[in-house]
Amino acid sequence: MTFLITGGAGYIGSHVVRAMQLAGERVVVLDDLSTGNEDRVPEGVPLVIGSVLDRLVLDKTIREHKITGVVHLAGKKQVGESVEKPLYYYHENVEGLQVLLGAVAEAGVRNFLFSSSASVYGMPDVDLVTEETPCAPLSPYGETKLAGEWLVRAAGKAHGISTACLRYFNVAGAARPELADTGVFNLVPMVFQRFDEGEGARIFGDDYPTPDGTCIRDYIHVEDLAEAHVAAARKLGEWAAAEDYRDLTVNIGRGEGVSVREMARLLNEGTGHDFEPVVVPRRPGDPAKVVASADRIHAELGWKAKHDVREMITSAWAGWEANRKGAVPHVAR
Repeated sequence: MTFLITGGAGYIGSHVVRAMQLAGERVVVLDDLSTGNEDRVPEGVPLVIGSVLDRLVLDKTIREHKITGVVHLAGKKQVGESVEKPLYYYHENVEGLQVLLGAVAEAGVRNFLFSSSASVYGMPDVDLVTEETPCAPLSPYGETKLAGEWLVRAAGKAHGISTACLRYFNVAGAARPELADTGVFNLVPMVFQRFDEGEGARIFGDDYPTPDGTCIRDYIHVEDLAEAHVAAARKLGEWAAAEDYRDLTVNIGRGEGVSVREMARLLNEGTGHDFEPVVVPRRPGDPAKVVASADRIHAELGWKAKHDVREMITSAWAGWEANRKGAVPHVAR
């Protein structure tokens, strides 16, 4: 099979490209490079610079590269920005998906994997979030992910496409320094930036109904996440080959929660720092606890996370330090 990976020059996308290659799959990357970096795309992997909103580019790419499956990771992903720019997020994330699915259906591609998010659940009041937990997103970003899932499943049923929606929890770590997350939007790189400025991790509220008063989250190593994509893509391929078109929705997490205060301690340990965390007021809409149940993905795909939080931190820090010092070996193209 040959997979088109949209957003394959981004942090998560580049890890998926790497995992698919290691698994022996052929891949093609489509990325508009608005946040991605072409240096992340390995030598020998075709890179098409373009948007999923451009139907002509999609049709040409699918035809010329004989695409048989799509892994769709491209999209806008910042919760705060989505609140300020809801029209932009719906245009990029929902309309872009609609254009892509139109091209996929017309070309007869029979496998489609969608990058979703735990943000579809909103503020769940449960110990473990299962795939049956009601979805009530709190931001336009989360809404676009839930609407995307609906659209993917409906298109799959209507056009004979096997589909999977993967709900990511909190992604961290790096397989290699040059693939590290250098954007300051997720917890780990945000804390790294504060360390560089001589300050400790910022904790938003310490009066939650949790053992240490801080929020609890489920962190997943990006390398584990990428391998989950490989497992899902292969399962879709099996279904399509048997003309048994199905849809699959699964959480991707470790099923273990780590509090923000504990994460701050581990970040200090993993980087050789000793900063005292700074407690600031709660952020609106932050749930006290969001931890995945990973039972379904293990049962359906035989996948289970291998890496722990310490490995996420040390690998992410190695990438952060290498990028800060300009010592990252860029991929030749």
